[in-house]
Amino acid sequence: MALSSPNRYHRRELQSALTFVLAVLITARAAPAQKIDEDHFKAAFLFNVAQFVEWPHPPLKAEIDPVVGCILGKSPLGALLEGTASRNLVGGRRFVVRRISDAQQSDGCHILFVSSSQEKHWRSVLKETAGKGVLTVGDTEGFAAQGGVVNFKREGDRIRIQINLEAAEEQNLRISSKLLSLSQIVKSAR
Repeated sequence: MALSSPNRYHRRELQSALTFVLAVLITARAAPAQKIDEDHFKAAFLFNVAQFVEWPHPPLKAEIDPVVGCILGKSPLGALLEGTASRNLVGGRRFVVRRISDAQQSDGCHILFVSSSQEKHWRSVLKETAGKGVLTVGDTEGFAAQGGVVNFKREGDRIRIQINLEAAEEQNLRISSKLLSLSQIVKSAR
């Protein structure tokens, strides 16, 4: 089920989310390269990206189903994301954060952030989530090129969003052209 619909309420919500993401992107670019700013940017992106992605049926079955964001590995993003999620809705839905220790626990995840602490294991994570409609997000060099859908890539004092459209298609995910226009498109190297 898509998180966006053609009605005016959802369009306004999508515009608000896009404005928020753009503000975060501008802030992330202008801010000094500090870890805390990077973590806040990543958490804001993970929360807001749900408004720019359409998941296949049935992962979001009913209008009341929450969006589930999972964090795999050691990362401060879990706490930041939980704070944001407790105060806001995404596309009219609750956002639930789950911390998982193994890719086999990823059933039910819509968004799966694979932290850099899992660098040695992310290829098996991508294998485990293949075809399950999971938006995989990483922050390790080569993550998107090896089959992850989204990757955060540091370039100097900026964080660039990379998207692998082939990987998104394999997951049956449709990503908004608005988000694609803000991203660097990468191809699979597999």
